[in-house]
Parts: sequence; structure tokens; C-alpha cells
Amino acid sequence: MTQEIIIAGFGGQGVLSMGKILAYSGLMDDKEVTWMPAYGPEQRGGTANVTVILSDEPISSPILDSYDIAVVLNQQSLDKFESKVKPGGVIIYDDNGIHNPPTRKDITVVRIEAMNACLEMGNTKTYNMVVMGALLEMMDYKLPMENIVKGLKKSLPERHHKLIPLNEAAIEKGRTLVTH
Repeated sequence: MTQEIIIAGFGGQGVLSMGKILAYSGLMDDKEVTWMPAYGPEQRGGTANVTVILSDEPISSPILDSYDIAVVLNQQSLDKFESKVKPGGVIIYDDNGIHNPPTRKDITVVRIEAMNACLEMGNTKTYNMVVMGALLEMMDYKLPMENIVKGLKKSLPERHHKLIPLNEAAIEKGRTLVTH
């Protein structure tokens, strides 16, 4: 099985971190993995996206024209990637940054209120982990939480490891935002 994912939004939303954590988690689950970030010169505020492929088979190229799942966190990303989701695929979006929601009928559209969930938790810095929880819930690959935690430890600087329990809680909160 192969799962081809794009996560896209503004710089500063944790897009690249989500991809990195997902990639590390896949590696820890003995999957073949690619992680390919793309971003402009701006560190915060510019657009950013990351493509992650998880597979049981060797991956021939990290470059994709279409995706099984697209996570879009702003209108620019939705406009760019909605048409690139494979028929039968999934698009996950936070309605906080989207004014014109997805319109396709041949894909599963999952609207989450990630920012509202962060506000309920009292910490907006957990935004990307709430979104990650929704993504994990919709993926065909069911990566064990222990691998996600290992991915967090690998990608976060050690001085931030004390925040891992908060991030775990945010991931679990994000999972609950998805209604099947």
C-alpha cells in the first residue's frame, strides 16, 4: 500500500513540521518514506507545503502530480491543490482560513475546526498537532501513537520535549474532530 499526502498552508503554521513528524513516524513503522518540503524565501507568512509518501514498496520518485490526501490550511493552498486530489481521495481543511470551501463531489471532504479546538485547549501553538490528529484519523496507514511520539522527539529540539504530552493531547483532540 502507498499513501501520497500533501500538507499545505502559510509558513508558521507548522506545515513542514507535520510532514517531518509524519515521515519519521513512518520510518519507525518500517515504511518506505519520502519527505519533500517546498517553501518560499519567507520563513513566516509565505506559502509552504510538504509532500510525504509512505509505502510498503520502494518509492521511485518523491515528485507527485496527484495526492491521496491533501491537508490545506489556507485558501491559496485549497485553490492550488483541490484539483490534484485523486478521485476517491480526501481533502482536510480548517475552515478558519478558507472562504470558499471545496466543491468536488468525487472526494471525501473533511472540514475541521482546528483553531477552535486549540482555543478550547488554551494553546494556539498546538494548531499543527490538532490538524495532524485529523490527518492520522483519515489515513489508511494507522501509525501507532508511540511512533508519532518518537517522531515528535526526533523533530523537536530537546528543550521542547517537555511539550510532548501537550502535543499528544492535541493530536488526540484532532482525531475527535473527524466524523466518519
